Amino acid sequence: MSANESLDISSINHRVEIIISNVLRWGVLGSLVLIVTGTLLCFFHSHDYGNAGGSTADLQRMIQPDVLFPFTFRWFFHGLAHAQGQAIIVAGLLLLIATPVARVAISIATFVMEKDWTYVAITTTVFLLLILSFFLGKAG
Repeated sequence: MSANESLDISSINHRVEIIISNVLRWGVLGSLVLIVTGTLLCFFHSHDYGNAGGSTADLQRMIQPDVLFPFTFRWFFHGLAHAQGQAIIVAGLLLLIATPVARVAISIATFVMEKDWTYVAITTTVFLLLILSFFLGKAG
């Protein structure tokens, strides 16, 4: 390995570290903003909690284990389009979950650029296991 190749790899590593730190930083910050915004919207629009305007009965209905949260893609996108607090909170949580997954994807690209095939295989396996866990996971 020549000195120029060594400098190129260290330069790439430094740039990738900056990109990864920015992805993690902005992902967590974006998630925080969405969750706080959604929470504030829920408080300002208490009808989002239920028919009784956010009463104690509505709260108990939401936290009982036999009542499922109405999470479907249709509900989610409708809620985002109408700026409903619960949907915005869910968007923030999804962003928080997606942030480390994006970090793993960036790592795969980095290892491919470095032609480090062992770490490409390992990181790709981790990435696929993460994706598989999302599809196989269930609430409750």
